[in-house]
Amino acid sequence: MISPVQTTLASTWLGAFLVVCALLGGCSDAPEGIAAVDDFDVQRYLGSWYEIARLDHSFERGLEGVQANYSLRDDDGIRVANSGISVATGERSEAEGRAYFVDSATRGHLKVSFFGPFYGAYVVFELGPEYDYAFVAGNNRDYLWLLARTPNPPQSLKDRFVARSAELGFASDDLIWVSHPRSAAN
Repeated sequence: MISPVQTTLASTWLGAFLVVCALLGGCSDAPEGIAAVDDFDVQRYLGSWYEIARLDHSFERGLEGVQANYSLRDDDGIRVANSGISVATGERSEAEGRAYFVDSATRGHLKVSFFGPFYGAYVVFELGPEYDYAFVAGNNRDYLWLLARTPNPPQSLKDRFVARSAELGFASDDLIWVSHPRSAAN
């Protein structure tokens, strides 16, 4: 049975995504000067990822243990399931969306929606050769994520992410480093 706290968290998570999607409505372009990776293999990208770092935004504020899971949809899109644990309550909330390639399925540039026809950009601008990490931007330099297959990637990767992000004009000094409590990383 779903508790009132879980329902409230899910509603809050979804509501925040709706506001952002409405504000971004159709903003699926990559930020100027940022190119999506080529030779993208969606099959290798599918599965679970841990959010290691992000720029602050309302729809993930106060969350730790943030994870994303990508799987194929029947309509050639990608199912996006994001979840995180509220620091205030300890409850996990989840939001489900869908993503589609903007140009081609071999380029890491997608549009993602968590509500109706409103899409935001999802631009993979660096990807580990083993698909073990991804640097991801939104449609502008306010949205930035470091994703990894493990909750504890090497410091050298984190340093590379900070340097590359700063080089591209992101506010890398403002990055939030996401905590992954033992229970969240399972």
